[in-house]
Amino acid sequence: MKSCNQCGKCCTKYSNGGLSVLPEEIEDWDERRPDILQYVADGKIWMDPKSGKQLALCPWLRKTPGSSVYTCDIYEDRPEDCRYYPVTLAQMVADDCEMLQPFDLKNPKQAQKQLDRLMADSRPAVD
Repeated sequence: MKSCNQCGKCCTKYSNGGLSVLPEEIEDWDERRPDILQYVADGKIWMDPKSGKQLALCPWLRKTPGSSVYTCDIYEDRPEDCRYYPVTLAQMVADDCEMLQPFDLKNPKQAQKQLDRLMADSRPAVD
């Protein structure tokens, strides 16, 4: 399994209503990051502050000009759903995650363990 290459597939797939946010995250943004909070409405994230409609993409996602790399403007304050992704090998396969290598698919239990080690700083391991 490779490290994340910042292809943006997960961000572009889930940022248009596929993410949830915890009340604690909303409270934190209310106190520290009102710029993020303006994109929250009725417990849903990445809502247009003017129209109240779901945005097609996360407002904090940026594609690096001239490359295929995406960055996150709120990386340190991103929602837990973003921090925890990817959780399972099956999710990565379904999302065509570029971290996967052919060897991972032949050894899914080992690949899941490796994924859990790679993501240890971001989320608790999955049993």
